[in-house]
Amino acid sequence: MAEITEHRKFGMDQIIGLCKRRGIIFQSSEIYNGVAGCFDYGPLGIEIKKNIKDIWWRDMVHRRGDIVGLDCSIIMHSDVWKASGHVDGFSDPLVDCKISKMRYRADQLYFAKVIIGGEVIGYVSVLEDEGMQFEAEKQAENLKRKLAKQGILEEIILQPYTEASPEEYALIPSPATGKPGSLTAPRAFNLMFQTHLGAVVDDSSVAYLRPETAQGMFVNFKNILNTYRVKLPFGIAQMGRSFRNEITPRNFIFRSREFEQMEMEFFIQEDANWQEWYQYWVNTRFEWLRSIGLRGDLLGLNVHRPEKLSHYSRACTDITFHYPFGIQELEGIAARGNFDLTQHQNASGKNLEYFDEQQNRSYLPHVIEPAIGVDRLFLAVLCSAYREEQVEGEIRVVLGLHPRVAPVKAAVLPLVKNRLELVNLAKDLYQKLSGTHLVQYDESGAIGRRYRRADEIGTPYCITVDFESLENGTFTLRDRDSMEQKRLTESEIIAFLADYCL
Repeated sequence: MAEITEHRKFGMDQIIGLCKRRGIIFQSSEIYNGVAGCFDYGPLGIEIKKNIKDIWWRDMVHRRGDIVGLDCSIIMHSDVWKASGHVDGFSDPLVDCKISKMRYRADQLYFAKVIIGGEVIGYVSVLEDEGMQFEAEKQAENLKRKLAKQGILEEIILQPYTEASPEEYALIPSPATGKPGSLTAPRAFNLMFQTHLGAVVDDSSVAYLRPETAQGMFVNFKNILNTYRVKLPFGIAQMGRSFRNEITPRNFIFRSREFEQMEMEFFIQEDANWQEWYQYWVNTRFEWLRSIGLRGDLLGLNVHRPEKLSHYSRACTDITFHYPFGIQELEGIAARGNFDLTQHQNASGKNLEYFDEQQNRSYLPHVIEPAIGVDRLFLAVLCSAYREEQVEGEIRVVLGLHPRVAPVKAAVLPLVKNRLELVNLAKDLYQKLSGTHLVQYDESGAIGRRYRRADEIGTPYCITVDFESLENGTFTLRDRDSMEQKRLTESEIIAFLADYCL
């Protein structure tokens, strides 16, 4: 076995480069210079994405007896979004640079006082990222030299621009120009995409592209009760596209304007022990993320402090992931009480209560909501799997994807392409495996080069058809991660892939 050593750490440039090079993700409308915050998934990307969604659906719905599925329309009645609070309250704080005309989210823009000997000599500002503390300290040193100040700089303490006082607005420099006083005060910017239904464009035709999938499950709660004979506790799961007019889409597919979500509303009795259900779903979702290949050392939990909760939330925990650009929210688990059902019952005038036969009374159930973005999870999967290794003096790029997630489950490789009997045997095996798995046939180039191509796209197994295959009907199965090889018969390979890849 060849010796494998870790080569070096990687950043987003390596991930983005791999995605473009191997047809995983492209910039949307790239030939027209692209659309910010929108992306297209290529042949390999759509397979990984589909696998993630299929696994989530299988594990969240098919393998449980207490969750059912739903697929709601992207465009819903505008009153849905008024009742949910999105029309009035679904906004981000927006800051403009009056000189450069650049726009920033105020909660992603940070500032700090520069203090020497107790005297504030100025302010610095940075955009949120993993290196912002270093950048702020560098700016502070530059300011000290520019003003020819003597003394030791006090600790640079960064704060979000949302916490700046009106008096400080005139003192904080813009990240675009470095000039103090060029930033506006934060103002609300609604993130929903507005459109119009029908031929007439006026207030009566206003509609919105949904900013989340959750509300469709709440407005269909009674429909599910009346048609599917469900009993509390039970859940409604949904996958689908959502749209948010992000001010500053950033970090590749992490924050985009069109994205997919996988959400589930788990309804419980009004007097149930909601803390137990809440913790159950935090634990369940954390372990599920581990089960599809996310590295445990990159996952974490961020329990929201009471003062940071929305007014209707009882509790909320974010499962975080350490991306190359920093620790960010991956999945949220929230105890939402019965806020949403209450809002829609009041706004629609329709009775959405659940009749509890055991208690002989009706009430609005409470809900626990696990919600995750498919694209954020996709990026976390890539970041967990990507590695560069040194093998016998050469760099090997590997996507160590879990076999269930990998786009191509196996590559079938004839040892040489100029021996017809080898090629025919390899193509016959390829055809048999193709009925169950997405497999590739590759006869181009040296066998080592073909191994590297398969490693780079995350193919967990390579099956080499060689001269011994002609003699005894066995094939060489190579493991992507260990590079170990063993010989198996055709029936053994079929059984092996069924065990590890389905």
